[in-house]
Amino acid sequence: MSKPITSMFIPTNGITLHAHVAGSGPLLLLVHGWPELSYSWRHQIDPLAQAGFTVCAIDVRGYGKSDRPAPVDAYAMTEMMADLLGVIDHFGEESAVLIGHDWGGPIVWNTALAFPDRIRAVAGLSVPYFRRAALPPLALWDRLYTDKDRFFYQVYFQAEGVAEAAFDADPRAALAKIYFALSGDAAKVGGVWPALRVNEPLLDHLPVPDPFPAWMSAAELDTFAENFARSGFRGPFNRYRNIDADYHALPEYGVQAITQPSAFIAGSLDPVRSFVPGRDAYQSAGELLSDMRGLTVIDGAGHWIQQESPKAVTTALLDFVTGL
Repeated sequence: MSKPITSMFIPTNGITLHAHVAGSGPLLLLVHGWPELSYSWRHQIDPLAQAGFTVCAIDVRGYGKSDRPAPVDAYAMTEMMADLLGVIDHFGEESAVLIGHDWGGPIVWNTALAFPDRIRAVAGLSVPYFRRAALPPLALWDRLYTDKDRFFYQVYFQAEGVAEAAFDADPRAALAKIYFALSGDAAKVGGVWPALRVNEPLLDHLPVPDPFPAWMSAAELDTFAENFARSGFRGPFNRYRNIDADYHALPEYGVQAITQPSAFIAGSLDPVRSFVPGRDAYQSAGELLSDMRGLTVIDGAGHWIQQESPKAVTTALLDFVTGL
């Protein structure tokens, strides 16, 4: 029998986060990425709750109905980590299992590394626990992309107001373009991510799929679009504007191993695999996970795996959390 899902607001770390919560038992905290919402976990919340867990899927700060502080540094990784600890405290728990997708991956990996007494297990979707690069992120992306007059989205997002203006102009079209471009469906037709020069407008060069692939209905896309029309994109882009500051503030990340039980789940056609040209990011996904319980690569799926392949992701997550 399905568990009722409650919408609630949780005070934490000086802000308030919106969340969808279901079930009872040990706490599982689900953390979405860019540009998504707690709604991205709509296929997983009930099955995980039915398995005997309290499942809490948050709208990350800056997203959905959660608070949206304006300063760039309000989106530092340390703030994101403190948000999760406050949510755990809200439920009166000593510890929790963290599951994160996309940017939610680095958020949960960082939190597990820094607070092993509070995080009893951790799973990342789509973004593995990378080794620390020799250069800060922006210097690395400049070397690999900008210095060669090649566009890279994380560099494009750095200038305040530029990406916001493009995405806020038509949130529904922007989201449809991004969701399709990074999906397995786009990869199967040869890919649609454009080879742009530096500072070319990304959205102008991405197609709007019509119809959208079956894994997201028009009504589901409307839910995302309505939320972003209300919240805007500044908070989500501010996360990217902290990547160099995070690199300097968290020198242990990507150096020290995560010792708690861990798992990694990703799509075989996810472009994240080749962010660094010539390297498959998945090949080193478990190098710094000393108690890795599973590495699942879902054939044919792209970046949005919990939505593109909900049954496979739910099965992998259930195998992981019920085996703890």
